[in-house]
Amino acid sequence: MTQPPTYPPSHQLLDGKRVLVTASAGAGIGFATARRCAEEGASVVLSDIHDRRLTEAADELEKLTGRRPLAVPCNVTSEDQVQTLFDTAVAELGALDVVVNNAGLGGTKPIVDMSDDEWNAVLDVSLNGTFRCTRAALRHMIPHNTGVIVNLSSVLAWRAQAGQAHYAAAKAAVAALTRTAAIEAAPHGVRVNAVAPSLAMHAFLEKVMPKETLDELVDLEAFKRSAETWEVANVIVFLASDYATYMTGEVVSVSSQHP
Repeated sequence: MTQPPTYPPSHQLLDGKRVLVTASAGAGIGFATARRCAEEGASVVLSDIHDRRLTEAADELEKLTGRRPLAVPCNVTSEDQVQTLFDTAVAELGALDVVVNNAGLGGTKPIVDMSDDEWNAVLDVSLNGTFRCTRAALRHMIPHNTGVIVNLSSVLAWRAQAGQAHYAAAKAAVAALTRTAAIEAAPHGVRVNAVAPSLAMHAFLEKVMPKETLDELVDLEAFKRSAETWEVANVIVFLASDYATYMTGEVVSVSSQHP
């Protein structure tokens, strides 16, 4: 197993940008993304469904960067809450340059045992929530003729894994949504891309997937380790930055797996 690389220094890739990250409380990709964006010079808006964890995330980010982010509770399955999130962020920051749609819901259940409610719950967060926030972002960005949206898909959009039908279907649809949104937004100078991680280990993932399954997935990686959450965040930062100005409609795999 190779060791993770050294945590990278800031290069101010997002200097002056205003960035909103959904599901950014806790120890997952969302918080890692918010942290990397702040370290790269952005003003950050944190959003999450968990009030206490959201406050803790804001405290931690302030401690790490010296700047307190705006923290707005939001359940992405509620259109009213999504609108409040975007209205609050724009009122506070003046505009949004980047929106990262990280909110998602997983789980493991064979299709034959999966209820409609279990199926719908995953799709409503992972797909419908991404749609709601993408729509809200586009409605704000298109009149300004600028902006970047980065969605979270997954390698399961094209790789089969038992027990993941609801999650895989949602993430494949996120990839399709990303490509369509990119075509519609391009005439207005707005870019829409997605990242598709394979495996980024964090505490929440270990609660929703058996350890044996996670160990098997790690073994499939060329580096024989999972990605660090900040390694995924670095790709999101790149897509959000001016180094990716000719990229839109792309789904970038953050993975060391091979088909």
